[in-house]
Amino acid sequence: MVVAIHQPDYISWLGYFYKMSKSDVFVYLDDCQFSNDNMHHWNRLKTPQGSCRVKVPVEQHLGDPINRVRTRDELGWKEKHLRTVEMNYARARHFEDFYPCFREMLLSDYPDLAEMNITINTEIARRFGFTMPLYRSSEMALDTVREERVLDIVEKMGGDTYLSGHGAKAYQVDEHFAARGIRLVYTDYAPITYRQLWPKVGFVPYMSVLDYIFNCGFDWEQVENAVNEQKQRGSE
Repeated sequence: MVVAIHQPDYISWLGYFYKMSKSDVFVYLDDCQFSNDNMHHWNRLKTPQGSCRVKVPVEQHLGDPINRVRTRDELGWKEKHLRTVEMNYARARHFEDFYPCFREMLLSDYPDLAEMNITINTEIARRFGFTMPLYRSSEMALDTVREERVLDIVEKMGGDTYLSGHGAKAYQVDEHFAARGIRLVYTDYAPITYRQLWPKVGFVPYMSVLDYIFNCGFDWEQVENAVNEQKQRGSE
């Protein structure tokens, strides 16, 4: 059984959902330490000028886990993000298919950043047609960190394979996984091209998943086909 784990990022990119799609069980690492560098509270949208960053203002203290970070809703950032989305995607083919739902979710009240991100990402996964069970690391009563925590989560889920992102190669050791009977594999996703607005700008990769959804809908088969075609070209 394949287990994938990732922090609950804000309107994450397509590769996040690709990794989720390749897992039998997906775990939101919602109690890991919040990082300003990681995409826990920001992401990118495409505009007529290229990439634009949207960032959630938060209240947090050094060392806080994501599920203890409060979003500063009193600053009106939700309305600003929604205006940015409307301004840049209202003419997209599938904008109305998801924007009303996204707007409702974003404007809801949440106790913390993790809860907001999990709510949005889970709904997106459901609409893509994913059916794997979703869990939270905060529900597992674990006190280990980094690689050891990953191993403990995979074991707790009954997995024999861990599907990882490439960023974790810096601290993961194949032999440590093998010693516990777990196969370590890395995602094979690389950015695919698809229809976007503002063609004069050219295709801009690494956008939030909203960019794909508003332009292409929830056609997950298109993603799979594009990834497979990319692999075939790479092997030629």
